[in-house]
Amino acid sequence: MPGATLAMDFGTSNSAAAILDGGAPRRLPIESGAETLPTAVFFPADRGAMRIGAAAAEALIEGEEGRYMRALKSVLGTALFHEQRLVGGRRRTLADIVTAFIAEVKARAERASGRSFSRALSGRPVHFHTADPERDARAEADLRACYLAAGFEEVRFLFEPEAAALASHGLGRQGTAGLIVDIGGGTSDFSVFRAGGNRVEILASHGIRLGGTDFDHAISMAHAMPHLGHGGLLRRPLGEGLTQVPNAIFVELSTWAKIPFLYSRDTRRLVEDMLRQAEDPLRLGRLATVIGEELGHELAFAVERGKIAANGGEGGAAIDMGFIEPGLAAPVSPASLEEALAGCREPLREAMHETLRLAGLTPAEVGSIILVGGSSLMGLVATEAGAVCPQAQVSRSEAFTAVVDGLALATEDALAA
Repeated sequence: MPGATLAMDFGTSNSAAAILDGGAPRRLPIESGAETLPTAVFFPADRGAMRIGAAAAEALIEGEEGRYMRALKSVLGTALFHEQRLVGGRRRTLADIVTAFIAEVKARAERASGRSFSRALSGRPVHFHTADPERDARAEADLRACYLAAGFEEVRFLFEPEAAALASHGLGRQGTAGLIVDIGGGTSDFSVFRAGGNRVEILASHGIRLGGTDFDHAISMAHAMPHLGHGGLLRRPLGEGLTQVPNAIFVELSTWAKIPFLYSRDTRRLVEDMLRQAEDPLRLGRLATVIGEELGHELAFAVERGKIAANGGEGGAAIDMGFIEPGLAAPVSPASLEEALAGCREPLREAMHETLRLAGLTPAEVGSIILVGGSSLMGLVATEAGAVCPQAQVSRSEAFTAVVDGLALATEDALAA
């Protein structure tokens, strides 16, 4: 079927593709044995073919030489997206890499469906960047250009929480307004809707740049980075006294999208200099190991696993850092998890209240809250949503596929416009 439309959810952490088949969404197996594909790439150092999804992570875990990259969506709309870097033996921009990723998803979707796709309906956050309309517009333009360069002739966008509302409105309480709370890897997005029969009316949508990668960042800074020297002291190279270990390297090491750019000669020289002046050389020695052996992504995965294990647990968990030093681990208790993520609560509450204000509704008029997105599984999300609308019924939709299901349902109407 030439000219068919592919629904694609290009996410910060995971991506998915679907089509409308007989009036219902059909998710396409773009990853072996899974309905979603990790939004990750790996470029072998020997200039071999790019790998994506689980294969990219496997190459990293197995220690293959090359460059692993994740959370590429978070760089849309920034100057970094168009800077050339040496990746996989040749100079590329992140725009080139996202284009290659989308092109591979398109090819896999065509093989799985037996269709040729010339049009795409893509999800996008309500705001790629909070309170920055110019950068937000650049981000959509960046993503549109990548779709077109990947082989699509036409691409349109639908706000992700609005797509989720199309797929999930049946979970809502009939006769009342519903609130979609979609917490993804890079953004938190909200839509207030009202359903009548098979139709969904969107009353308002809003979003902020806060998501699961920010949760990971906060947990890493609070729990893992102190074991690598964060918060430590350095002797001044000239004169007496001590000074704080610079914070920037730890901020970047705990930020998924920035990890690949730390493995430079300048960073290694900085760490060597700090190690010579360190009051506590043991901890900064671990940092030198992470940078020298390029273990940043292994650490980020360990933090993510520790976050998941500690979420909702009573006994706590630990971030296993034994790949840096045998036996090294950072305990994560429910209390320390709560403390690390405390700064995320108020922005979530404010964003939900703003969405209701835009819809012209009071919290008491919301009958149902539907949680969507992988990071909505964090306990604090349900707690904050329930606090904002205490009379609403809270339920969970398909965390990882509600958006792509809604995009598939919307393909006919959106692309006929």
